[in-house]
Amino acid sequence: MSEHNEVHLDPAQVNLARGSMWRMMPIVGAVLAAAGLGGAFALKAGHEQHFWYSYLVAWYGFLAIGLGGLFFVIVQYLVRAGWSITVRRLAENAAITLPVLCALGLPIVLMGSHDLYHWTHPEVMATDPMLAAKSSYLNEGFFKIRIGVYFTVWSVLAFIFYSASTSGDRDANVAARNAARMRTFAAPALFLFALSLTFAAFDFLMSLDPHWFSTMFGVYYFAGTCLSIHAFLTLMAIFLRKAGYLKGVVTDEHYHDLGKYLFGFTVFYTYIAFSQYFLIWYANIPEETFWFKYRIEGDFFPLTVLLCLGRFPIPFFFLLPRGIKRMSGTLFLAATWILFMEFVDMYWLIQPVLAHHHALEAADGHGHMTMHLGSLDALTFVGMFGAFIATYTWALGRTALVPIKDPRIAESVKFENF
Repeated sequence: MSEHNEVHLDPAQVNLARGSMWRMMPIVGAVLAAAGLGGAFALKAGHEQHFWYSYLVAWYGFLAIGLGGLFFVIVQYLVRAGWSITVRRLAENAAITLPVLCALGLPIVLMGSHDLYHWTHPEVMATDPMLAAKSSYLNEGFFKIRIGVYFTVWSVLAFIFYSASTSGDRDANVAARNAARMRTFAAPALFLFALSLTFAAFDFLMSLDPHWFSTMFGVYYFAGTCLSIHAFLTLMAIFLRKAGYLKGVVTDEHYHDLGKYLFGFTVFYTYIAFSQYFLIWYANIPEETFWFKYRIEGDFFPLTVLLCLGRFPIPFFFLLPRGIKRMSGTLFLAATWILFMEFVDMYWLIQPVLAHHHALEAADGHGHMTMHLGSLDALTFVGMFGAFIATYTWALGRTALVPIKDPRIAESVKFENF
């Protein structure tokens, strides 16, 4: 690196101080995880279906942040981005939560599949011709094998990229060599990531309604992960700067780029979501339209309206001005709203299935679509939040907040938008 490209990073700015609140967060997160998930499991007796649907909502919401972090890291290496080096470690720490999140997903596969997926019941397969035709794919044995493959791919990729980055913090030559290796590895990693994310969305979410299908569904969830990680990175950058870290390292220029990604992926998500809806509406095939039909009935209609407004017009017009994307206060509002809407989206994708089943069982199939938000939903969310935050802040304190020896760190610190 030439002398005029060198940059001095104050260790106090890029390392969490001993005894700080941030150093205590892993303990706080672990307590929340134990209390939330422990309390939810204690209350699940007699409410097994509600518990597992609530568990899936919370788990898949936080999984979106972890998977989004992995995608962010892979793409930054693939395109040799310079601006993002100072926020890349924040994404790497989100990605390294994936092994823990995958472990938290195992109860769904091993204990909750019969309450979530009615195609796992042999008597259903025997009496439903459509499901019988899909039995070569939708069967418990193959389902468990696929989930094992997804969890392995995500955990291994997260570990490889995280290790390559953090091991370079001690030596600039190692950092440069690892960066070159990861740029080469990024293309096959992205291929594995895309396949695993897409089919995992099919298996965990789309197969809740095994009669319904959409080839765009994997991309729909992918768009949500992109929004989630950019919102999360924005919030973490703001929180850390407010706490006195990363000043002069993460600047308003980085805020601006994160804001542009939030804006861009808002448009991308809307394009995918509307395209999926429009094609199904236009074809008007009963096997496809029923999925949307029972999401605009009963208590779920206001939630559908909120999703339509909250996912596009509100963030789109709010983030349109340049100044909004460069001020921490307004960008904080946008990122918080977008992250909140991801969890609304997960609830909208998952919980109506359970309400629909209950409505069919009541009043000769004409029961009211009732939305239930209760203690199980709150406890599973708190538990997953605690587990995620405990893992994330542990990683945050384990190494520097930025890849300090990366050969392009100076380029990122001095980055300017034009």
